[in-house]
Amino acid sequence: MIESRALTPSFGVEFTGVTDPLDDAFVQRCGESLRWRGVLLVRGLHLDDERQLAFSRRLGEVVALRGREIFPISINPEKSRTAEYLKGAFHWHLDGTSDDVPIKATTLTARQVATVGGGTDFASTYAAYENLPEKDRERYDGLRVVHSFEAAQRLVTPDPTERELAAWRTQPSHEMSLVWQRRDGRRSLVTGATADHIVGMDPDDSRALLDELLDWTSQERFRYTHDWAVGDLVVWDNTGILHRALPYAENSERLLHRTTVVGDEAFI
Repeated sequence: MIESRALTPSFGVEFTGVTDPLDDAFVQRCGESLRWRGVLLVRGLHLDDERQLAFSRRLGEVVALRGREIFPISINPEKSRTAEYLKGAFHWHLDGTSDDVPIKATTLTARQVATVGGGTDFASTYAAYENLPEKDRERYDGLRVVHSFEAAQRLVTPDPTERELAAWRTQPSHEMSLVWQRRDGRRSLVTGATADHIVGMDPDDSRALLDELLDWTSQERFRYTHDWAVGDLVVWDNTGILHRALPYAENSERLLHRTTVVGDEAFI
Protein backbone atom coordinates (compact mmCIF):
# COMPACT_ATOMS: atom_id res chain seq x y z
CA MET A 1 0.00 0.00 0.00
CA ILE A 2 1.39 3.41 -1.00
CA GLU A 3 1.56 5.89 1.85
CA SER A 4 2.77 9.48 1.94
CA ARG A 5 4.06 12.02 4.43
CA ALA A 6 5.01 15.70 4.19
CA LEU A 7 8.72 16.50 3.84
CA THR A 8 8.16 19.94 5.40
CA PRO A 9 5.05 21.77 6.64
CA SER A 10 5.03 24.03 3.54
CA PHE A 11 5.98 21.68 0.70
CA GLY A 12 7.27 18.29 -0.41
CA VAL A 13 5.95 14.73 -0.05
CA GLU A 14 7.63 11.34 0.42
CA PHE A 15 5.98 8.19 -0.88
CA THR A 16 6.59 4.76 0.61
CA GLY A 17 5.36 1.36 -0.51
CA VAL A 18 5.87 2.10 -4.21
CA THR A 19 6.35 -1.14 -6.15
CA ASP A 20 5.30 0.00 -9.63
CA PRO A 21 6.11 3.65 -10.43
CA LEU A 22 4.18 3.33 -13.71
CA ASP A 23 0.91 2.42 -12.00
CA ASP A 24 -1.80 4.83 -13.16
CA ALA A 25 -2.98 5.70 -9.66
CA PHE A 26 0.56 6.45 -8.47
CA VAL A 27 1.36 8.57 -11.53
CA GLN A 28 -1.82 10.58 -10.91
CA ARG A 29 -0.80 11.13 -7.28
CA CYS A 30 2.63 12.27 -8.46
CA GLY A 31 1.10 14.83 -10.80
CA GLU A 32 -1.06 16.26 -8.02
CA SER A 33 1.87 16.25 -5.60
CA LEU A 34 4.07 18.15 -8.01
CA ARG A 35 1.38 20.76 -8.51
CA TRP A 36 0.56 21.35 -4.85
CA ARG A 37 3.62 20.15 -2.92
CA GLY A 38 6.44 20.88 -5.39
CA VAL A 39 8.86 18.05 -4.54
CA LEU A 40 8.28 14.32 -4.34
CA LEU A 41 10.64 11.64 -3.03
CA VAL A 42 10.74 7.86 -3.27
CA ARG A 43 13.70 6.37 -1.44
CA GLY A 44 15.46 3.26 -2.71
CA LEU A 45 13.37 2.88 -5.88
CA HIS A 46 16.46 1.98 -7.97
CA LEU A 47 15.04 2.90 -11.38
CA ASP A 48 17.25 2.00 -14.31
CA ASP A 49 17.45 4.44 -17.22
CA GLU A 50 14.66 2.75 -19.15
CA ARG A 51 12.23 2.86 -16.20
CA GLN A 52 13.21 6.41 -15.28
CA LEU A 53 12.45 7.53 -18.83
CA ALA A 54 9.16 5.63 -18.88
CA PHE A 55 8.11 7.23 -15.58
CA SER A 56 9.15 10.69 -16.79
CA ARG A 57 7.10 10.31 -19.96
CA ARG A 58 4.03 9.65 -17.83
CA LEU A 59 4.53 13.16 -16.40
CA GLY A 60 4.95 14.82 -19.82
CA GLU A 61 7.18 15.11 -22.86
CA VAL A 62 10.85 14.46 -22.15
CA VAL A 63 13.38 16.80 -23.76
CA ALA A 64 16.99 15.85 -24.48
CA LEU A 65 19.82 17.91 -22.96
CA ARG A 66 22.86 18.11 -25.21
CA GLY A 67 21.39 15.23 -27.19
CA ARG A 68 20.76 12.96 -24.18
CA GLU A 69 17.40 12.13 -22.61
CA ILE A 70 19.25 10.69 -19.61
CA PHE A 71 21.71 13.39 -18.60
CA PRO A 72 24.56 12.62 -16.14
CA ILE A 73 24.98 15.07 -13.26
CA SER A 74 28.53 15.13 -11.90
CA ILE A 75 31.34 17.65 -11.42
CA ASN A 76 33.87 14.87 -11.92
CA PRO A 77 35.26 15.44 -15.45
CA GLU A 78 35.76 11.69 -15.81
CA LYS A 79 32.01 11.19 -15.45
CA SER A 80 30.57 14.21 -17.27
CA ARG A 81 31.68 16.34 -20.22
CA THR A 82 29.74 19.25 -18.69
CA ALA A 83 31.39 18.99 -15.26
CA GLU A 84 32.71 22.57 -15.29
CA TYR A 85 29.37 24.05 -16.34
CA LEU A 86 27.57 22.06 -13.63
CA LYS A 87 29.51 23.87 -10.90
CA GLY A 88 26.94 26.63 -11.33
CA ALA A 89 24.46 24.25 -9.70
CA PHE A 90 25.98 25.04 -6.30
CA HIS A 91 23.95 28.27 -6.35
CA TRP A 92 20.16 28.55 -5.98
CA HIS A 93 18.49 28.47 -9.39
CA LEU A 94 15.54 27.54 -11.55
CA ASP A 95 16.33 25.74 -14.80
CA GLY A 96 15.24 27.32 -18.07
CA THR A 97 14.88 30.96 -17.04
CA SER A 98 16.29 31.98 -20.42
CA ASP A 99 13.43 30.16 -22.18
CA ASP A 100 9.96 31.54 -22.88
CA VAL A 101 8.44 28.37 -21.43
CA PRO A 102 10.42 26.98 -18.48
CA ILE A 103 10.98 23.31 -17.77
CA LYS A 104 7.98 21.74 -16.04
CA ALA A 105 9.73 19.13 -13.94
CA THR A 106 13.02 17.36 -13.38
CA THR A 107 13.65 13.82 -12.16
CA LEU A 108 16.89 12.66 -10.56
CA THR A 109 17.91 9.11 -9.68
CA ALA A 110 21.01 8.54 -7.55
CA ARG A 111 23.44 6.09 -9.15
CA GLN A 112 26.35 6.87 -6.82
CA VAL A 113 26.59 9.29 -3.90
CA ALA A 114 29.30 11.40 -2.33
CA THR A 115 31.08 10.16 0.78
CA VAL A 116 30.95 13.67 2.20
CA GLY A 117 28.44 16.36 1.17
CA GLY A 118 26.61 16.32 -2.14
CA GLY A 119 23.06 16.75 -0.88
CA THR A 120 20.49 18.85 -2.73
CA ASP A 121 18.63 21.83 -1.29
CA PHE A 122 15.13 22.77 -2.44
CA ALA A 123 13.20 25.97 -1.64
CA SER A 124 9.58 26.75 -2.48
CA THR A 125 9.04 30.07 -4.24
CA TYR A 126 5.29 29.55 -3.80
CA ALA A 127 5.59 29.37 -0.01
CA ALA A 128 8.02 32.29 -0.03
CA TYR A 129 5.54 34.51 -1.88
CA GLU A 130 2.54 33.38 0.15
CA ASN A 131 4.31 34.33 3.39
CA LEU A 132 5.54 37.76 2.29
CA PRO A 133 4.32 40.71 4.34
CA GLU A 134 1.69 42.67 2.42
CA LYS A 135 4.00 45.69 2.07
CA ASP A 136 6.58 43.51 0.32
CA ARG A 137 4.00 41.98 -2.01
CA GLU A 138 3.04 45.52 -3.04
CA ARG A 139 6.73 46.37 -3.48
CA TYR A 140 7.45 43.40 -5.76
CA ASP A 141 4.24 43.35 -7.81
CA GLY A 142 4.82 45.02 -11.17
CA LEU A 143 8.60 44.68 -11.08
CA ARG A 144 10.31 42.94 -13.98
CA VAL A 145 13.59 41.08 -13.82
CA VAL A 146 16.11 40.08 -16.49
CA HIS A 147 17.59 36.59 -16.18
CA SER A 148 20.81 35.59 -17.91
CA PHE A 149 23.21 32.65 -18.10
CA GLU A 150 26.04 35.15 -17.57
CA ALA A 151 24.71 36.19 -14.15
CA ALA A 152 24.85 32.59 -12.90
CA GLN A 153 28.27 31.88 -14.36
CA ARG A 154 29.76 35.01 -12.78
CA LEU A 155 29.07 33.43 -9.40
CA VAL A 156 31.39 30.59 -10.39
CA THR A 157 33.92 32.67 -12.36
CA PRO A 158 33.76 36.30 -11.13
CA ASP A 159 36.70 37.40 -13.31
CA PRO A 160 35.98 35.80 -16.70
CA THR A 161 38.14 35.93 -19.78
CA GLU A 162 36.86 37.57 -22.96
CA ARG A 163 36.41 34.11 -24.43
CA GLU A 164 34.31 32.97 -21.47
CA LEU A 165 32.19 36.12 -21.64
CA ALA A 166 31.60 35.65 -25.34
CA ALA A 167 30.53 32.04 -24.78
CA TRP A 168 28.12 32.98 -21.97
CA ARG A 169 26.58 35.75 -24.04
CA THR A 170 25.62 33.36 -26.81
CA GLN A 171 22.81 32.32 -24.44
CA PRO A 172 19.80 34.66 -24.63
CA SER A 173 18.70 36.75 -21.67
CA HIS A 174 15.03 36.87 -20.77
CA GLU A 175 12.84 39.53 -19.15
CA MET A 176 9.87 38.46 -17.02
CA SER A 177 7.74 39.42 -14.03
CA LEU A 178 9.43 39.09 -10.67
CA VAL A 179 6.12 37.77 -9.35
CA TRP A 180 4.71 35.09 -11.65
CA GLN A 181 0.92 34.77 -11.60
CA ARG A 182 -0.11 31.39 -12.95
CA ARG A 183 -3.14 30.35 -14.92
CA ASP A 184 -4.58 28.81 -11.76
CA GLY A 185 -4.14 32.07 -9.84
CA ARG A 186 -1.23 30.97 -7.64
CA ARG A 187 1.81 33.25 -7.45
CA SER A 188 5.49 32.54 -7.03
CA LEU A 189 8.77 34.43 -7.09
CA VAL A 190 11.10 34.09 -10.08
CA THR A 191 14.53 34.49 -8.55
CA GLY A 192 17.86 32.67 -8.19
CA ALA A 193 21.37 32.78 -9.62
CA THR A 194 20.26 33.78 -13.12
CA ALA A 195 18.46 36.92 -11.85
CA ASP A 196 20.65 39.64 -13.35
CA HIS A 197 18.86 42.92 -12.63
CA ILE A 198 15.53 44.62 -12.04
CA VAL A 199 14.39 46.58 -15.09
CA GLY A 200 14.66 50.35 -14.63
CA MET A 201 16.26 50.19 -11.18
CA ASP A 202 19.63 51.57 -10.05
CA PRO A 203 22.14 48.67 -10.36
CA ASP A 204 23.15 48.73 -6.68
CA ASP A 205 19.53 48.91 -5.50
CA SER A 206 18.61 46.15 -7.94
CA ARG A 207 21.33 43.85 -6.64
CA ALA A 208 20.40 44.56 -3.03
CA LEU A 209 16.72 43.77 -3.69
CA LEU A 210 17.49 40.54 -5.54
CA ASP A 211 19.86 39.40 -2.78
CA GLU A 212 17.26 40.26 -0.13
CA LEU A 213 14.60 38.34 -2.03
CA LEU A 214 16.79 35.25 -2.43
CA ASP A 215 17.65 35.31 1.28
CA TRP A 216 13.92 35.42 2.07
CA THR A 217 13.03 32.63 -0.35
CA SER A 218 15.79 30.26 0.80
CA GLN A 219 15.27 30.61 4.55
CA GLU A 220 14.93 27.38 6.52
CA ARG A 221 11.13 27.33 6.80
CA PHE A 222 10.78 27.27 2.99
CA ARG A 223 13.61 24.75 2.48
CA TYR A 224 14.15 21.00 2.34
CA THR A 225 17.59 19.34 2.17
CA HIS A 226 17.81 15.89 0.64
CA ASP A 227 20.70 13.64 1.62
CA TRP A 228 21.05 11.17 -1.21
CA ALA A 229 21.22 7.38 -0.94
CA VAL A 230 21.79 5.14 -3.94
CA GLY A 231 18.48 4.42 -5.68
CA ASP A 232 16.60 7.50 -4.48
CA LEU A 233 14.21 9.18 -6.92
CA VAL A 234 13.45 12.88 -6.48
CA VAL A 235 11.12 14.86 -8.75
CA TRP A 236 10.41 18.56 -8.48
CA ASP A 237 8.31 21.30 -10.05
CA ASN A 238 11.07 23.37 -11.62
CA THR A 239 8.74 26.35 -12.13
CA GLY A 240 8.22 26.92 -8.40
CA ILE A 241 11.10 25.18 -6.62
CA LEU A 242 14.60 26.63 -6.43
CA HIS A 243 17.35 24.06 -6.05
CA ARG A 244 21.10 23.84 -5.52
CA ALA A 245 23.71 21.14 -4.98
CA LEU A 246 25.64 21.19 -1.72
CA PRO A 247 29.45 21.08 -1.99
CA TYR A 248 31.28 17.83 -2.58
CA ALA A 249 34.72 16.86 -3.85
CA GLU A 250 35.40 17.18 -7.57
CA ASN A 251 36.82 13.64 -7.68
CA SER A 252 33.75 12.24 -5.89
CA GLU A 253 31.93 9.21 -7.27
CA ARG A 254 28.62 11.11 -6.96
CA LEU A 255 26.52 10.56 -10.09
CA LEU A 256 22.86 11.39 -10.61
CA HIS A 257 20.86 10.63 -13.74
CA ARG A 258 18.46 13.36 -14.81
CA THR A 259 15.46 13.61 -17.09
CA THR A 260 13.76 16.86 -18.05
CA VAL A 261 10.01 17.24 -18.64
CA VAL A 262 8.81 19.99 -21.01
CA GLY A 263 6.77 22.85 -19.58
CA ASP A 264 3.44 24.17 -20.82
CA GLU A 265 3.08 27.61 -19.19
CA ALA A 266 5.13 30.58 -20.34
CA PHE A 267 6.81 33.13 -18.11
CA ILE A 268 5.01 36.49 -18.38
